[in-house]
Amino acid sequence: MHYLCSQMRLIQLKYSLWVLMLLSGLNIFAQTRSLELPVDTADTWEVSLITCGPGVEVYNQFGHSAIRMKNTSRDIDLIYNYGIFSFDIPNFELRFTLGQTDYQLGIQYYKDFVDWYAYCNRDVREQVINLSMEEKNTLIKLLNENYKPQNRVYRYNFFYDNCATRPRDLIEKCLQGQLQYADDMVSTSTGQSFRSVVHEFTTNNAWSQFGIDLCLGSEADKPISRRLMMFIPLYLEQYFNQAVIHTDEGTPNKPLVTENRDIVVIDAANKVHPDTPFTPFRCFTLLFIIVAGLSIYGIKQQKSLWGLDLLLFATAGIAGCMLTFLATFSEHPTVSPNYLLLLFQPLHLLLLPWFIRKVKKMQKSRYMVALTIELTLFIILWVVIPQKFPLAALPLALCLLVRSTSNWLLSQAHRI
Repeated sequence: MHYLCSQMRLIQLKYSLWVLMLLSGLNIFAQTRSLELPVDTADTWEVSLITCGPGVEVYNQFGHSAIRMKNTSRDIDLIYNYGIFSFDIPNFELRFTLGQTDYQLGIQYYKDFVDWYAYCNRDVREQVINLSMEEKNTLIKLLNENYKPQNRVYRYNFFYDNCATRPRDLIEKCLQGQLQYADDMVSTSTGQSFRSVVHEFTTNNAWSQFGIDLCLGSEADKPISRRLMMFIPLYLEQYFNQAVIHTDEGTPNKPLVTENRDIVVIDAANKVHPDTPFTPFRCFTLLFIIVAGLSIYGIKQQKSLWGLDLLLFATAGIAGCMLTFLATFSEHPTVSPNYLLLLFQPLHLLLLPWFIRKVKKMQKSRYMVALTIELTLFIILWVVIPQKFPLAALPLALCLLVRSTSNWLLSQAHRI
């Protein structure tokens, strides 16, 4: 957990710098407080969906989406970006944990936007959207309305309401039900869940994946539809490429995307970001080997090793308190119920003084007995419990099981 906390502090620093640079393209509009795109009678607007490839940090490894509004005759080329937020918001960390983070619609110059992603070694692709003049004007009115100061802030939700779903919903609204996707977007027979989709984009960051897996509960393992998968910008891009616009009977349907453009192309060699060899599973497996070795030594030498128990159970208890807080108070819809609380329990911390005192004297602790039984069942029923646990949690469970069993055996031997 110390690693995760340090990572969050590092992320906060990097994200603050990123937001600062991102907002530098908005200064011209900050003075006017609002911006009205002109609704032209001539069809001079080009509307595009911009998709940015994944980055390497936690906050950008899922990609990004935005809307480009270009009007050459008026020398307008702007990006409408629903991914703007600031760490200056009071109690940001607490609000983020509780799922109460507010994002807002921001506007940037297209060139500034692209230059930044090129600097970050991230691909940028463009899909020109096949809208009629009337539909473009409808989109302009919606964007103008969205960008009003009283409307531009919204309650962000990573899975259901984010930088990808907002542009999708606007474009669908302009088409008034005429948009048809190539696949069944409602059926949940996709073989995918929120967790499995997240895993696709965290493959090269094992610690990030482990931290996310700790926080996500069993709701994240339920099957999801293709429509729900569009919370990921790359999936939105994929389904837009296959979609058509339904026209009158007797007239062929029109493709939603008339042209695909590669704006920034990063060499494959620059995209390779090898993960650290010190993955959670390897680190915790090594920890288990050390704990098992020390426990064998303690049993042979009739030593309690209470200091080791203090460290392990205090850490697991702190993790349990954090997960309990998240599952109880957070508005995130996929964090509860979380069956990892069977492993990381607040009781480890709350009862720590009581059972450590018993362990030091090698007296029988009912908590150690109960924990031995519970952890044994947890490991046996690992694949049956309706939640996919990170494999790295298994050696952690074994560590606690070995220590609780060792203390139980020592108390039995001490009684004899």
